[in-house]
Amino acid sequence: MYFIDSEEAKQDYLHKELTESVIRVFYEVYNTLGYGFIENVYQNSMYFALQDAGFECEVQKDIDVFYKNKKVGSYRADIIVDDTLLLELKAVSELNESHKRQLSNYLKATKFEVGLLLNFGERPQIRRWIYTNDNK
Repeated sequence: MYFIDSEEAKQDYLHKELTESVIRVFYEVYNTLGYGFIENVYQNSMYFALQDAGFECEVQKDIDVFYKNKKVGSYRADIIVDDTLLLELKAVSELNESHKRQLSNYLKATKFEVGLLLNFGERPQIRRWIYTNDNK
């Protein structure tokens, strides 16, 4: 698993075009609504904005979690984009380690390899994680 941070690393990474497009939609929603709403308002706004941008989206989709090929539970993903990208949305003042760990664990335990942690806080924050299937 790795976090994309340096400019050099950003040149070529898994689902680059998709994640960049979703990030543009995130900024569109953030710039329109600002901060201060509850997470559900941003989730609904992202859903409609992503659909308007031509993406297939599922909201609050039940995702099975596996341990050694055995289903051990499930969680609800905030938004799944094009059955490829997992979005975890927050509306907090600042992202912390538990938010990052949450997305990391979701990627480890599911078929998804790329996730975005999007925070609609006082300042917008984005974290991109990649956890490829060869690590699972």
